[in-house]
Amino acid sequence: MGELMVVLSNAPDAATAESLARLLVEEGLAACVHVLPGGLSFYEWEGSLHREGEWSMVIKTRAELYERLQARLAERHPYEVPEILGITVERALPAYRDWLFGVTAKGRIAG
Repeated sequence: MGELMVVLSNAPDAATAESLARLLVEEGLAACVHVLPGGLSFYEWEGSLHREGEWSMVIKTRAELYERLQARLAERHPYEVPEILGITVERALPAYRDWLFGVTAKGRIAG
């Protein structure tokens, strides 16, 4: 079996985060997306300091799907430059790994 990944991203509001999460899971590009409310981000954009409320998404997938997941997320994301960070998982509970690979199997075949 291949590697697991956790992908981190943010959305401007709950509806956007939920829509993106549903899309990724329905298309088999992610096994699970954990949506976390109430984050506050400070960042520089186009020469100005910004302070924005954001919803965080913790996306669990397989490494071989990362490029497709990244492209799909970037395509549907409302931000001009969304945060999409892929982190390889070194260890996982074998039963969780098996479940994740099972539910993302359609992501290997689709599109």
